[in-house]
Amino acid sequence: MSKADPANQSPERGREAWSVEVSHLYRVYGAWTVAFLARRFGSEIAEDLAQEAFLRLARQPIDWRSPKALLARVALNVAQDHLRREQAQKRPRLVGNEDPVDGVTPPDQHEALLHREMVAKLPRNLRDVYVLSRFGGMTYAEIAVHLGISVKAVEKRMTQALKLCMARYRT
Repeated sequence: MSKADPANQSPERGREAWSVEVSHLYRVYGAWTVAFLARRFGSEIAEDLAQEAFLRLARQPIDWRSPKALLARVALNVAQDHLRREQAQKRPRLVGNEDPVDGVTPPDQHEALLHREMVAKLPRNLRDVYVLSRFGGMTYAEIAVHLGISVKAVEKRMTQALKLCMARYRT
């Protein structure tokens, strides 16, 4: 595969050659990029993020030596930008901020205090995930990026935290 060299070509010809390179990259590595993003951020947004990554590549010729490394870096940057935009568009969800569901009474002060104490007793790695999800209103993908772990690890930690919470409520 040849590399686009914009210094040896007119600007228009250089962009045209780079578009061909990016098209080739997409055909060869498109599915890999989607799978890479799906493992980290979920399959529901992976295709959109992958397309945005290739669009970013198409805008500016880059001298690349390792296509997967380049795609991974650009894709992760796209995902982080997406998560930042998403976070900026919504306010954190706070307990008691929503209308109560019919037939469910909001917790009284004693229950709220017990809940806080129970959360405080969780191991730190579980507590961080639980608090970011339940009190911070973050999605599992956002928590994964924030903590530098995989979405699967977030899911496991949340499951463990919920199991511990339920066990403590029962005692």
